[in-house]
Amino acid sequence: MRDIKPLLLRLHDTVRTAIEVIQRGALGIALVVDDRGRLLATVTDGDIRRAILNDADLNQDLDQLLAGRPVPYRTPTVASIGTPDTDLLRLLQEKHLRHLPLLDPAGCVVDLALLSDLVTDRPPRLSAVVMAGGFGQRLRPLTEDVPKPMLLVGDRPLLEHIIAQLSESGIHKVNITTHYRPEKITEHFGDGSTFGVELNYVNEEQPLGTAGALGLMAESEEPLLVINGDVLTRIDFRALMTYHHEHQADLTVAVRKYEIKVPYGVIECEGAMVSNLREKPVMSFFVNAGVYLLQPGVRRFITNGERLDMTDLIQRLLDAGRKVASFPVLEYWLDIGQLTDYEQAQEDAKKGVI
Repeated sequence: MRDIKPLLLRLHDTVRTAIEVIQRGALGIALVVDDRGRLLATVTDGDIRRAILNDADLNQDLDQLLAGRPVPYRTPTVASIGTPDTDLLRLLQEKHLRHLPLLDPAGCVVDLALLSDLVTDRPPRLSAVVMAGGFGQRLRPLTEDVPKPMLLVGDRPLLEHIIAQLSESGIHKVNITTHYRPEKITEHFGDGSTFGVELNYVNEEQPLGTAGALGLMAESEEPLLVINGDVLTRIDFRALMTYHHEHQADLTVAVRKYEIKVPYGVIECEGAMVSNLREKPVMSFFVNAGVYLLQPGVRRFITNGERLDMTDLIQRLLDAGRKVASFPVLEYWLDIGQLTDYEQAQEDAKKGVI
């Protein structure tokens, strides 16, 4: 029987607390109970990320968040403790669920059935591509003799941090696109066996943008995780995969909330007349976080040898009526584009954040 105590929350707990519980539990779910331990609701990783896309206040109580759910989704799907595994699996598959709380006769949650524990067939494998062909011009002179992904962060190259995270997530088939100083990468990583992965190198004779190199790769039936080689993050790749499938997306792009404080009073007008005044407002946007998950068919939108950025690929998919989902990043994330970012990465490495 699973210890579900670390997953328990109360209605007066905040959304922010729910995020912490879900991340610590590493199962993608938290359980909301009353004083007697009776189940009131479930909150999943996907619920939280969708709430953030809807600009939810992370400091609000869970009862406020749950009250905004459509009526059919307010009552969790559950089963009784002792239910045969075959019945649990059938219910999970019928409801398209990953988790099923198990209750005792008093309605108290005592265990949690997971689809991953009950399904004997292995899920589709996932391979990855790390885009490491850029020049890193904004980081000169640090990148005069070394590609940006090979800059040391702490005691090892940035690219080694990325590959280690992929390996820890169970992703062992990794492609690395190269162009600038490729030998610095190939000599360090070799075939990848020392780092727990199987590496394949895709060299760009001419820079092909952040998506063009995918056109050089052989067709595959596996979903493909693409990550920029200058991004440090602790994104839960399993949660990304689940979210991607929940939304039946052709491509899912990780996004990060970015805020800009306007240092002036903003005047809003209707024609010649002032309609509103906002003093030094904070404007919030979701920006591209440089991590993507692609269904196999997406690569057919890229011509071999064509220069193409990921933003162009996303627009092609949208123009073709394909589904593109956004996955808000709650975890640590840092794009190392400038010297100040690189300095921040070194500080984070000292603190053990990465």
